[in-house]
Amino acid sequence: MKYKMLVLDMDDTLLTDDHRISKKNKSAIAQAQETGVKVVLASGRPTPAMLSYAKELGLHQNNSYILAYNGAVILDMTTEEVLFEQSISKEDIHALYDFSQENGVHIITYLDGNIIASSESPYIDIETQITGMPLIKVDDFKKAVDRDSVKCIMLDEPERLVEVMAKLKAQVNHKSITTSKPFFLEIMQLGIDKAASLDRLAQKLNISSDEIIAVGNASNDLSMIQYAGLGVWVDNVEDALRHHADVVVASNNEDGVAEVIERFILEETLV
Repeated sequence: MKYKMLVLDMDDTLLTDDHRISKKNKSAIAQAQETGVKVVLASGRPTPAMLSYAKELGLHQNNSYILAYNGAVILDMTTEEVLFEQSISKEDIHALYDFSQENGVHIITYLDGNIIASSESPYIDIETQITGMPLIKVDDFKKAVDRDSVKCIMLDEPERLVEVMAKLKAQVNHKSITTSKPFFLEIMQLGIDKAASLDRLAQKLNISSDEIIAVGNASNDLSMIQYAGLGVWVDNVEDALRHHADVVVASNNEDGVAEVIERFILEETLV
Protein backbone atom coordinates (compact mmCIF):
# COMPACT_ATOMS: atom_id res chain seq x y z
CA MET A 1 0.00 0.00 0.00
CA LYS A 2 1.28 3.45 -0.96
CA TYR A 3 0.21 5.79 1.80
CA LYS A 4 -0.65 9.39 0.96
CA MET A 5 -1.08 10.90 4.42
CA LEU A 6 0.69 10.54 7.78
CA VAL A 7 -1.24 11.90 10.76
CA LEU A 8 0.70 12.47 13.95
CA ASP A 9 -0.41 13.14 17.48
CA MET A 10 2.03 15.50 19.17
CA ASP A 11 2.46 15.14 22.94
CA ASP A 12 3.92 11.76 23.95
CA THR A 13 3.92 10.65 20.28
CA LEU A 14 5.85 12.96 17.96
CA LEU A 15 7.35 15.00 20.78
CA THR A 16 9.84 13.72 23.33
CA ASP A 17 9.04 14.11 27.01
CA ASP A 18 10.73 17.53 26.97
CA HIS A 19 8.47 18.64 24.09
CA ARG A 20 11.04 18.51 21.30
CA ILE A 21 11.00 16.98 17.83
CA SER A 22 14.04 14.71 17.68
CA LYS A 23 16.51 15.11 14.83
CA LYS A 24 15.71 11.62 13.58
CA ASN A 25 11.96 12.23 13.55
CA LYS A 26 12.39 15.59 11.86
CA SER A 27 14.65 14.12 9.17
CA ALA A 28 12.28 11.22 8.52
CA ILE A 29 9.29 13.57 8.24
CA ALA A 30 11.18 15.69 5.71
CA GLN A 31 11.93 12.57 3.67
CA ALA A 32 8.29 11.50 3.81
CA GLN A 33 7.20 14.90 2.55
CA GLU A 34 9.72 14.68 -0.28
CA THR A 35 7.98 11.53 -1.48
CA GLY A 36 4.69 13.44 -1.65
CA VAL A 37 3.16 12.15 1.58
CA LYS A 38 1.10 14.81 3.32
CA VAL A 39 2.07 15.08 7.01
CA VAL A 40 -0.71 16.34 9.28
CA LEU A 41 -0.46 17.17 12.99
CA ALA A 42 -3.53 16.18 15.02
CA SER A 43 -3.51 17.26 18.65
CA GLY A 44 -5.61 18.19 21.61
CA ARG A 45 -3.43 21.28 21.75
CA PRO A 46 -4.85 24.70 20.92
CA THR A 47 -3.90 26.07 17.51
CA PRO A 48 -1.32 28.58 18.86
CA ALA A 49 0.51 25.75 20.64
CA MET A 50 0.88 23.80 17.38
CA LEU A 51 1.97 26.43 14.87
CA SER A 52 5.67 26.63 15.71
CA TYR A 53 6.05 22.85 15.49
CA ALA A 54 4.12 22.73 12.21
CA LYS A 55 6.37 25.41 10.75
CA GLU A 56 9.48 23.66 12.10
CA LEU A 57 8.40 20.63 10.05
CA GLY A 58 7.71 22.74 6.96
CA LEU A 59 3.99 21.99 6.82
CA HIS A 60 3.35 25.50 5.56
CA GLN A 61 5.68 24.85 2.63
CA ASN A 62 4.16 21.48 1.80
CA ASN A 63 0.50 22.45 1.49
CA SER A 64 -0.45 20.66 4.68
CA TYR A 65 -2.81 21.05 7.62
CA ILE A 66 -3.22 20.79 11.38
CA LEU A 67 -6.13 19.45 13.40
CA ALA A 68 -6.23 21.37 16.68
CA TYR A 69 -8.34 21.04 19.83
CA ASN A 70 -8.87 17.30 19.13
CA GLY A 71 -10.28 18.14 15.72
CA ALA A 72 -12.51 21.07 16.65
CA VAL A 73 -10.37 23.22 14.31
CA ILE A 74 -8.86 22.38 10.91
CA LEU A 75 -6.23 24.88 9.78
CA ASP A 76 -4.68 25.19 6.32
CA MET A 77 -1.00 25.77 7.08
CA THR A 78 -0.31 27.37 3.69
CA THR A 79 -2.74 30.23 4.23
CA GLU A 80 -3.40 29.82 7.99
CA GLU A 81 -7.08 29.86 7.06
CA VAL A 82 -9.50 28.06 9.37
CA LEU A 83 -11.31 25.53 7.19
CA PHE A 84 -13.50 24.13 9.95
CA GLU A 85 -14.38 25.10 13.50
CA GLN A 86 -16.92 23.70 15.91
CA SER A 87 -17.41 25.42 19.25
CA ILE A 88 -19.22 24.77 22.51
CA SER A 89 -21.81 27.40 23.36
CA LYS A 90 -21.06 29.69 26.28
CA GLU A 91 -24.24 28.40 27.96
CA ASP A 92 -22.93 24.84 27.80
CA ILE A 93 -19.52 25.96 29.07
CA HIS A 94 -21.25 27.63 32.01
CA ALA A 95 -23.10 24.36 32.70
CA LEU A 96 -19.80 22.45 32.55
CA TYR A 97 -18.35 24.94 35.01
CA ASP A 98 -21.26 24.28 37.38
CA PHE A 99 -20.64 20.54 37.03
CA SER A 100 -16.95 21.00 37.80
CA GLN A 101 -17.77 22.95 40.96
CA GLU A 102 -20.33 20.39 42.09
CA ASN A 103 -17.74 17.64 41.65
CA GLY A 104 -14.73 19.49 43.03
CA VAL A 105 -12.50 19.52 39.94
CA HIS A 106 -10.78 22.35 38.09
CA ILE A 107 -11.87 23.59 34.66
CA ILE A 108 -10.26 25.70 31.94
CA THR A 109 -11.23 26.96 28.52
CA TYR A 110 -9.64 29.11 25.82
CA LEU A 111 -10.41 32.62 24.59
CA ASP A 112 -8.37 34.98 22.40
CA GLY A 113 -5.24 32.85 22.61
CA ASN A 114 -5.41 32.67 26.40
CA ILE A 115 -6.19 29.94 28.92
CA ILE A 116 -9.05 30.98 31.21
CA ALA A 117 -9.28 29.58 34.76
CA SER A 118 -10.79 30.63 38.06
CA SER A 119 -8.74 28.28 40.26
CA GLU A 120 -5.17 27.18 40.73
CA SER A 121 -3.80 23.69 40.19
CA PRO A 122 -0.50 22.03 39.29
CA TYR A 123 -2.37 20.46 36.37
CA ILE A 124 -3.36 23.88 35.03
CA ASP A 125 0.31 24.82 35.32
CA ILE A 126 1.18 21.77 33.19
CA GLU A 127 -1.22 22.93 30.46
CA THR A 128 0.34 26.40 30.44
CA GLN A 129 3.81 24.86 30.22
CA ILE A 130 2.82 22.51 27.40
CA THR A 131 1.04 25.14 25.32
CA GLY A 132 3.12 28.21 26.16
CA MET A 133 -0.14 30.17 26.25
CA PRO A 134 -0.86 32.91 28.79
CA LEU A 135 -3.01 31.94 31.75
CA ILE A 136 -5.64 34.44 32.82
CA LYS A 137 -6.92 33.82 36.34
CA VAL A 138 -10.41 35.27 36.70
CA ASP A 139 -12.62 35.75 39.72
CA ASP A 140 -15.85 34.94 37.88
CA PHE A 141 -15.46 32.16 35.28
CA LYS A 142 -18.94 32.57 33.82
CA LYS A 143 -18.58 36.33 33.46
CA ALA A 144 -15.19 35.93 31.78
CA VAL A 145 -16.46 33.27 29.37
CA ASP A 146 -18.83 35.59 27.51
CA ARG A 147 -18.81 33.70 24.19
CA ASP A 148 -18.41 30.27 22.68
CA SER A 149 -15.13 28.34 22.84
CA VAL A 150 -13.93 25.21 21.10
CA LYS A 151 -12.91 23.13 24.12
CA CYS A 152 -12.93 22.80 27.90
CA ILE A 153 -10.67 20.67 30.07
CA MET A 154 -11.46 19.42 33.55
CA LEU A 155 -8.32 18.69 35.57
CA ASP A 156 -7.55 16.73 38.71
CA GLU A 157 -5.91 13.58 40.04
CA PRO A 158 -6.27 10.76 37.49
CA GLU A 159 -8.23 8.51 39.87
CA ARG A 160 -10.68 11.32 40.57
CA LEU A 161 -11.13 12.12 36.88
CA VAL A 162 -12.08 8.51 36.13
CA GLU A 163 -15.03 8.94 38.48
CA VAL A 164 -15.87 12.38 37.14
CA MET A 165 -15.75 11.21 33.51
CA ALA A 166 -18.21 8.41 34.21
CA LYS A 167 -20.57 10.83 35.94
CA LEU A 168 -20.21 13.46 33.19
CA LYS A 169 -20.92 10.93 30.43
CA ALA A 170 -24.01 9.79 32.31
CA GLN A 171 -25.32 13.34 32.66
CA VAL A 172 -24.15 14.93 29.38
CA ASN A 173 -24.94 13.15 26.11
CA HIS A 174 -24.37 16.13 23.82
CA LYS A 175 -20.58 16.43 24.10
CA SER A 176 -17.51 14.47 23.01
CA ILE A 177 -15.56 13.48 26.12
CA THR A 178 -12.08 11.97 26.14
CA THR A 179 -8.68 12.09 27.84
CA SER A 180 -5.34 13.18 26.42
CA LYS A 181 -3.42 12.66 29.66
CA PRO A 182 -4.73 10.92 32.79
CA PHE A 183 -5.24 14.30 34.45
CA PHE A 184 -6.84 16.06 31.43
CA LEU A 185 -10.55 15.35 30.79
CA GLU A 186 -11.24 17.02 27.44
CA ILE A 187 -14.69 18.12 26.33
CA MET A 188 -15.69 19.18 22.81
CA GLN A 189 -18.97 19.51 20.98
CA LEU A 190 -20.69 16.22 20.14
CA GLY A 191 -19.23 14.60 17.03
CA ILE A 192 -15.83 16.22 17.40
CA ASP A 193 -12.86 13.91 17.54
CA LYS A 194 -9.69 13.42 15.56
CA ALA A 195 -11.20 10.86 13.20
CA ALA A 196 -14.20 13.02 12.30
CA SER A 197 -12.02 15.96 11.31
CA LEU A 198 -9.48 13.70 9.63
CA ASP A 199 -12.33 12.34 7.51
CA ARG A 200 -13.39 15.88 6.60
CA LEU A 201 -9.85 16.68 5.52
CA ALA A 202 -9.36 13.40 3.66
CA GLN A 203 -12.53 13.92 1.67
CA LYS A 204 -11.40 17.43 0.75
CA LEU A 205 -8.08 16.02 -0.51
CA ASN A 206 -9.66 12.95 -2.18
CA ILE A 207 -7.66 10.58 0.03
CA SER A 208 -9.25 7.37 1.29
CA SER A 209 -8.88 6.18 4.87
CA ASP A 210 -6.94 3.15 3.56
CA GLU A 211 -4.26 5.56 2.32
CA ILE A 212 -3.72 7.11 5.77
CA ILE A 213 -1.35 6.21 8.60
CA ALA A 214 -2.26 7.59 12.03
CA VAL A 215 0.12 7.51 15.00
CA GLY A 216 -0.81 8.22 18.61
CA ASN A 217 -0.56 7.15 22.24
CA ALA A 218 -3.72 8.07 24.16
CA SER A 219 -7.50 7.82 24.34
CA ASN A 220 -8.07 10.95 22.30
CA ASP A 221 -6.11 9.28 19.47
CA LEU A 222 -8.17 6.10 19.43
CA SER A 223 -10.75 7.31 16.91
CA MET A 224 -8.13 8.16 14.29
CA ILE A 225 -6.16 4.98 15.00
CA GLN A 226 -9.30 2.99 14.20
CA TYR A 227 -10.18 5.19 11.20
CA ALA A 228 -6.83 5.03 9.42
CA GLY A 229 -5.78 2.26 7.06
CA LEU A 230 -2.78 1.74 9.33
CA GLY A 231 -3.25 2.61 12.99
CA VAL A 232 -0.04 2.83 15.00
CA TRP A 233 0.68 3.26 18.69
CA VAL A 234 4.04 4.35 20.01
CA ASP A 235 5.30 2.00 22.73
CA ASN A 236 4.35 4.33 25.59
CA VAL A 237 0.66 3.91 24.74
CA GLU A 238 -1.79 3.43 27.60
CA ASP A 239 -1.94 -0.29 28.36
CA ALA A 240 -5.72 -0.52 27.98
CA LEU A 241 -5.48 0.75 24.39
CA ARG A 242 -2.55 -1.31 23.19
CA HIS A 243 -4.54 -3.99 21.38
CA HIS A 244 -6.51 -1.49 19.27
CA ALA A 245 -3.73 -0.62 16.79
CA ASP A 246 -2.36 -2.54 13.81
CA VAL A 247 1.25 -1.89 14.83
CA VAL A 248 3.20 -0.77 17.91
CA VAL A 249 6.53 0.99 17.31
CA ALA A 250 9.22 2.51 19.53
CA SER A 251 8.27 5.10 22.14
CA ASN A 252 8.10 8.86 21.72
CA ASN A 253 11.57 9.12 23.25
CA GLU A 254 13.01 6.49 20.91
CA ASP A 255 11.98 7.96 17.52
CA GLY A 256 8.86 5.88 17.03
CA VAL A 257 7.59 8.25 14.32
CA ALA A 258 10.80 7.78 12.34
CA GLU A 259 10.32 4.01 12.62
CA VAL A 260 6.85 4.31 11.11
CA ILE A 261 8.13 6.38 8.22
CA GLU A 262 11.07 4.10 7.53
CA ARG A 263 8.97 0.92 7.63
CA PHE A 264 5.78 1.99 5.93
CA ILE A 265 6.61 4.96 3.71
CA LEU A 266 10.27 5.00 2.69
CA GLU A 267 10.62 1.23 2.25
CA GLU A 268 7.41 1.18 0.20
CA THR A 269 8.79 3.98 -1.96
CA LEU A 270 11.90 1.90 -2.74
CA VAL A 271 9.89 -1.16 -3.78
